[in-house]
Amino acid sequence: MALFFRSRAEDPARADASRRVAAYAREALGLGEDDAVTVSEIACGDPACGGAETVILIMRAGAKTEAVKLMMPMAQATAEDVAAALAKGTA
Repeated sequence: MALFFRSRAEDPARADASRRVAAYAREALGLGEDDAVTVSEIACGDPACGGAETVILIMRAGAKTEAVKLMMPMAQATAEDVAAALAKGTA
């Protein structure tokens, strides 16, 4: 039985926002080449987050993965928003 998956066309603005937020996180944490950052946006039912929240995963070599959330869509996240969330979430 063949399985069919619909692939969703990549939204360039969404991809740019993800890369931008990841760069903010890398800079704020001073991460090295062996460390990784992923940024995802998920639906949020809380009216305070504007319909979407941003999840930043920090994967440092030899350490547990850390997750930090921003209660806003990633397109709205600024360097200051990311730095503040990281300061609270990775202490």
